[in-house]
Amino acid sequence: MNPLSEGVIKFHLTHEEGPALPEEISAELRAWFVILRKLALLGQDPDRYLGYAYGNLSVRTKDGFVITCTQTSGKSTLTQEDFARVTAFHIQDNRLISEGPCPPSSEAMTHGAVYQALPQAGAVFHVHSPQIWQNAKALGLPETDAAIEYGTPEMAEAVINLLRNNPAGVFSMGGHEDGIVAWGKNAAEAGCRLLKGLARALEKGSASNLGDTA
Repeated sequence: MNPLSEGVIKFHLTHEEGPALPEEISAELRAWFVILRKLALLGQDPDRYLGYAYGNLSVRTKDGFVITCTQTSGKSTLTQEDFARVTAFHIQDNRLISEGPCPPSSEAMTHGAVYQALPQAGAVFHVHSPQIWQNAKALGLPETDAAIEYGTPEMAEAVINLLRNNPAGVFSMGGHEDGIVAWGKNAAEAGCRLLKGLARALEKGSASNLGDTA
């Protein structure tokens, strides 16, 4: 894990600046953003991750996917100006092509890997949850190798291999502190899977605390 790499786009990005996407494309993501922001599953904290904003959300479209722009999770709410459309990505070449009012999240390649691995995936949520991440093994969540950093071709390939072998709705990014990814056929399913995982992690934590005081 390299904390100095937080918030940095590691792929070769070709981004064409353009108008904001239609509001209806990002409406469901913007609603879930507010919910997850209130739970601190995404956001920005000067005492966490070197102060960088963390977390990103996406939905699949006919010609790619729409994702929150880089370093937008510190906002309290998002508008259609805070989303980019990824039109192509090439994992082996570590290259991504996008358009919109701002560049896509540094985790865009990981989102693309989920969509490539799972044709049934319609939405991907990447959040930071110490509770889920620290209890990943106890919860039986699949994990990527701790030596693999986020936003790299190695991470994208690891995600594809992991999901093809075990298409779990929630998985842990072993080499990305507190990094958790949930996917679903739509944003509602991805969000509900994530919240269920958080509830199970909190339950594990409560049981552990009870055991310590017994």
